[in-house]
Amino acid sequence: MQYVVLQVVLKEKLIGTGSGNLTQLENVINTQAAKGYRLHTISTAASGSKGLLGGDRIQATMVFEKISM
Repeated sequence: MQYVVLQVVLKEKLIGTGSGNLTQLENVINTQAAKGYRLHTISTAASGSKGLLGGDRIQATMVFEKISM
């Protein structure tokens, strides 16, 4: 088996709720799928931001598994 591990840092909006990050995650998943990988595992870790522009950050770690053909 062959695996690829990717980390993506996502920034949450400062004001309001929700996230525009689903498109970013979808792009990463589709890029790996085009290379013959499928998403095996995803985990996230959140951290608050103390910067002026704020917004929490979420680190998504994704493990992709090579599809055997």
